[in-house]
Amino acid sequence: MFHVARRRILAALTAATFVVLPLEAVEAAYPEQLIKIIVTFPPGGSADTVIRALEPLVTAELKQSLVIENRAGAGGNIGMAAVAQAKPDGYTLGVAPAGALTVNPHLNSSMPFDPKDLAPITLLAEIPFVLVASASVAAHNATETIALAKAKPGALSIGHGGNSTAMHLTAALFTQKAGISMELVPYRGTAPAAVDVLAGHVPFAVLDIPASRQLILEGKLNAVGVSSARRLPSLPDVPTLAESGIAGFESVGWFGLVAPSGTPADVISRLNEAFTKALKDPAVAEKIRTLGAEPAPTSPEQFGRFIQSESTKWGKLISEAGIKAKKAAYPKTRCDM
Repeated sequence: MFHVARRRILAALTAATFVVLPLEAVEAAYPEQLIKIIVTFPPGGSADTVIRALEPLVTAELKQSLVIENRAGAGGNIGMAAVAQAKPDGYTLGVAPAGALTVNPHLNSSMPFDPKDLAPITLLAEIPFVLVASASVAAHNATETIALAKAKPGALSIGHGGNSTAMHLTAALFTQKAGISMELVPYRGTAPAAVDVLAGHVPFAVLDIPASRQLILEGKLNAVGVSSARRLPSLPDVPTLAESGIAGFESVGWFGLVAPSGTPADVISRLNEAFTKALKDPAVAEKIRTLGAEPAPTSPEQFGRFIQSESTKWGKLISEAGIKAKKAAYPKTRCDM
């Protein structure tokens, strides 16, 4: 009787071993091949530079090479559609811009992908902006800017980097929350907006940090406030717009890492671990900050909630402000303050 029972126990343990080991082997095998990362902007841009800075550390952590493929166009929609349609096995990932996931769906009646077809892995970086005023304008903070706008309703304007861009939405959110009327003037990018506000052709502008920091430090532009929830290490003396009296104000550009929906949870977890570890590396963090961005590692769950909250916020603003997707054009000069 004892020998029969013993044989049964040994047989059960042996069977369990054959059941468990293959599953563990499969989990340990990822990744078994090259991982393709689709970047939705051309080479040399912020998203491309960040992912290439992360690549050596992630490769070392995963013991597998990353292949970076740039698929620009349609505000990120083309690249994100390719990711959404890929096999959900962890071997095709995408660097998702804020616009493609949280803005474009509210501006376009037809989208080549559904954001729900993408699984969040981690936020990679946030890109804060700063509201600046021409040195000739008597506004050095949010309170003075709002008072000036209320004294001259509709007479002042804010330049930004183009229609439906994050800078455009930041300017629109500022006027909405401040309860003021200011014309929002689109430019073809940050550089021409910076040139015009510096020259006084437009009284205010929403700029990114690389385009504005040195001009602010040299006193050539007045920094009204930064758009992030916290002050920036690169401009520590410039208050946030929230602490300047616009409660709850936060508006940043960002991009994060996503996979096709249906990618196994253990693969998502492994990728999150590798990329967040790389984002915390001091050299990588410094490289990201030179681009005017801030490293922003998160859990997949945190990133998912962030995407949803951003989509809700911008969808509401786009609807209420009547923002439409259209091409930017150089404005006529409009500031004689």
